[in-house]
Amino acid sequence: MITLHLFTIEDAPKLISKIKDERMLLQFAGPAYRFPLTEEQLDADLSDEKRTLFKIADQSGSTIGHAQIFLKEKTFLLGRVLIWDENNRGKGYGKKVMQELLKYGFSHFDKETAELNVYDWNTGAIECYKKVGFAFDPDVKSEARIDQETWVSLNMKIHKDTFELQEL
Repeated sequence: MITLHLFTIEDAPKLISKIKDERMLLQFAGPAYRFPLTEEQLDADLSDEKRTLFKIADQSGSTIGHAQIFLKEKTFLLGRVLIWDENNRGKGYGKKVMQELLKYGFSHFDKETAELNVYDWNTGAIECYKKVGFAFDPDVKSEARIDQETWVSLNMKIHKDTFELQEL
């Protein structure tokens, strides 16, 4: 249903075209990128040996989104996940993308835990992550400011054993 393919700089224009405004960029990527998203920002990620960038394809082979894995000291971080067509949301793609990212991460990196960050108002994403087996880490939170708002970012983690049990 969903496959991950390595993202290349040739994929950048399509991703860039999907990021319509500063709020969408912050939701998708956190505060690290600056609007408008540029090839230079993506190229910096591509040249970072701790990052693996993916394009997400559906069963027909069409690219429907983007995701990244970032290696940290003790974990790997799933992030910058975007299914860009709102018509494809709520169809189980998010859960499948998370499963594929976890499969890739646990098989390619010597880490026992994966994590992600999600804004507290993004209830659809939170429910998706819980279905995959992620649980909140109450000790890790951050904030981002946009316009006159403060967005609270929550951290969720999953252990390799929990994921492998989910896969059975």
